[in-house]
Amino acid sequence: MFKKILVALDRSEIGQQVFDEALDLAKLTQASLMLLHVLSPEEEGSPYGPMLSSFDYYPGLSHQSFELYQKEWDIFKNLGIQMLQSFCTQANTAGVTTEFTQNVGSPGRIVCDLARTYGADLIVMGRRGHSGLVELFIGSVSNYVLHHAPCSVHVVHLSVTPKKDEVVKQTTRTFSVN
Repeated sequence: MFKKILVALDRSEIGQQVFDEALDLAKLTQASLMLLHVLSPEEEGSPYGPMLSSFDYYPGLSHQSFELYQKEWDIFKNLGIQMLQSFCTQANTAGVTTEFTQNVGSPGRIVCDLARTYGADLIVMGRRGHSGLVELFIGSVSNYVLHHAPCSVHVVHLSVTPKKDEVVKQTTRTFSVN
């Protein structure tokens, strides 16, 4: 039986699916949830760092660039908090004790560290589906967590449901004879 489930979320399309599976597990086992969002430049939609130039042609440009980056980062942080609050409200409405946190850093390490300090029995997280060279260069958070977690890990894969038009095209291709 699970008592404490850590749910690692990001703002990608799989986030809702990860939350739904974690919520179902928590309701089934009467576990509490800890929702986690890690602020990381690796996350889709995160702002790019300001470009620092060694040229002094335009003296206030680097300051303006940093201010713009800071505004974008604040928006990114606030969107993360809004996502966590929304999921927390849904879970509490469903009768599941839930709290949340948003941390900055390396997602894999933060997930594993929080699992230890929270005393998680299970980590629920998604997988982006990177493989080959992409995974080699940017790494895989789910792979890191699978190898370093202090507890069981449930990895949610994005369920792909083809759109109606795609099914029609595939069916048409299957039956066409040339």
